[in-house]
Parts: sequence; structure tokens; C-alpha cells
Amino acid sequence: MSEATDFVNVSLGVEEVSKVFSKFFRWVNIKNVYLRRKVNMKCRVLAGVVFGMLLLSASGARADEEKKQEVSAEGFGFFTKNSTGQGRRDTSTNGGGFLLGYRHHFNRWIAAEVNYGRTRDTNKTLSTLPIPVILGPGPRLLPTTFRVQTNVHETTAAFVVTIPSFGRLHPYVLGGGGALTFVPTGNLGGFFPGAGNQSKSVIVYGGGADYDFTRHFAFRAEYRGFVYTRPDFGQATLSTGATTNTAQPSAGFVFRF
Repeated sequence: MSEATDFVNVSLGVEEVSKVFSKFFRWVNIKNVYLRRKVNMKCRVLAGVVFGMLLLSASGARADEEKKQEVSAEGFGFFTKNSTGQGRRDTSTNGGGFLLGYRHHFNRWIAAEVNYGRTRDTNKTLSTLPIPVILGPGPRLLPTTFRVQTNVHETTAAFVVTIPSFGRLHPYVLGGGGALTFVPTGNLGGFFPGAGNQSKSVIVYGGGADYDFTRHFAFRAEYRGFVYTRPDFGQATLSTGATTNTAQPSAGFVFRF
């Protein structure tokens, strides 16, 4: 609608400026009909160029008014799917954490973002240990659960595509990659001898929506999923080689500038 209005305004402006120029040249007694027609045509062209430049300038000003950068702060849940591999079963505790983000909009539809998040997780590996038997056939296998409590650092980057808005509601989808870094805490009850720091590459996918309170301030609800290989912390006893998926629903606030 705004583009149609701008076009009408330009057309009217061209006519008005053209009339002014024509009256001026008539005032200085240009009576040659052919010359007057040439002058009128040049006046129209000149007026069109002037108003076209004004329209482009106004459009540029409107584009500059759109907020291209934003920062966000969210709280999230961290829910990892159970997985099995190499005769072992991996489970993880559910947890929560925080997510900080920066997003840059290249235009109305495309943006790029980087995020950092942190949570705490306990990875539990159900395995078996051979137990020697004095009498009878052996050895026997004893089911054993090994626990490694870690601080999980999330660093990701993604492209964001904004889909058509509904009033104040601005939905979007995203996809990208990054890493989850698992750092053992060494706390009692979540300690495994020799377990070290380990980073795992992740595929990131998801989507969400922003609800505008003002031009600068919005509420965000989002879902992000991570696909990656289970960490083993450099220990063969903890290795499953399984691929898992972590769901990360989140909500928070956005500031645009």
C-alpha cells in the first residue's frame, strides 16, 4: 500500500512541478509552440527525476529506521534423548540454563545469529563389568552405571529466515551448526577417573516467534534442536558411538537497536 501511495504522490508531484515550470517560461514570453512543447517535456523529465530522487531518499530513510541488530537473553530447558550403542545405554538428566544471542538482519527476510548458552548435565552410561567367579562357569557380567557430571557450554551460529508476520507476531525458522563442550565438574557422585573435557560438533535446527511490545522490545519463544554424537570423555568404557538429539525450548526477551 505504501508503494502505491508513493507512486501516486510522485505522479502528482511531477504534474505540479511541470505546471510551475511551464508558467515560468510563458511568463518570459516563450511563444514558439515547438520550443514550448520541448520545454514542457524537459520540465516533466526534470520533475520526474527530482521526485524520483526524493522517493528513493525517503525509502532509504524508512529502511534505516528498521532495527537491523538485536540482542537476546533467554532461559531454556535441556532434554536429551536416550541412546544405545556398543552394548551400552546412555541417559542424561534434564536441566535448565541460560542463552545469550546476537542477531543481525540483512533485510526483512534474512538474518544471521550467534549464541552462547550454559547448562549442567549428568551423563549416565549403563555398562557391564566382568566379575570373576570362584565356583561355577564365569566370569559373570555385572550391570554398572557410570556417572559424569558436566558443565555444558553451547556455542552456535545459524541463518534465520523470517516468514510473513501476523501483526505484532514475527515467526521465523533457523538452521546452522556449532559445538557443545562438556567439562566434567569432578563433583562427588558424578566423577569418573580420567574423564576429560570434550567438544562435540552439532547440527542446529529450530524456529520460534517474536512478539513486539515496542519497536525496540519484544518477547521471544523458541525451540532449538541439536543433533550430535554422544560424548565419551576419552574413555572407552563410556563410549557408545551413538547419535542423539537434544531438545532446547526457551523463552526470553529481545532488545533491538
